[in-house]
Amino acid sequence: MERHTAPDIGVADDERAAVEAARAGDPDAFAPLVERYREVAFRTAYLIARDAGVAEDVAQEAFVRAYLNLRSFRAGDPFRPWLLRIVTNLALNELRARGRRRGLLERATRRGLEPARAPDPEQAAVAGEQTRRLLLAMAELRGEDQVVLYLRHFLDLPEREIAAVIGKRPGTVKSRLHRAGERLRAVIEQRYPELAPGGMEEQRRG
Repeated sequence: MERHTAPDIGVADDERAAVEAARAGDPDAFAPLVERYREVAFRTAYLIARDAGVAEDVAQEAFVRAYLNLRSFRAGDPFRPWLLRIVTNLALNELRARGRRRGLLERATRRGLEPARAPDPEQAAVAGEQTRRLLLAMAELRGEDQVVLYLRHFLDLPEREIAAVIGKRPGTVKSRLHRAGERLRAVIEQRYPELAPGGMEEQRRG
């Protein structure tokens, strides 16, 4: 899986001001934070839950919990990883409570994910099938492996932010990503060899 380098994101002045005003008791100051991070909160929940309705509920609850717990937020820290930690925990708890984590993932991957833009229908079909099989492969990993891979490769978060989201040190995140990647490669080689470089093309020619 190709790795991307995301920029190191600091805390913008407007974000710091909004957090401090909301902590001081101004509920309207929290609205810009909701607007800024609504999409990434939903995407994070959806990548874990694979259900749009569940993801929407989780994202909304995460914002409510974030607002109610602002006094425990450390001033000066970036808001996004703190929020995504809440989202991630809520999404995982929802799946465990319903006892259908694997069912949600498999149902979503059967539907497939369409790319934002595709040069032609044939390439779109190939990309969609590759994504579907990749998600099926990832669904066979442990929950903690899935989470770090989703955060890194689907949301493109830097290791520093992933560490804040899962509550671990950056060095631990680095080793977890490495081990999760190795386990994913093992699943792909055993169950989905067509996902290896050149594998889909070989399958099409065959």
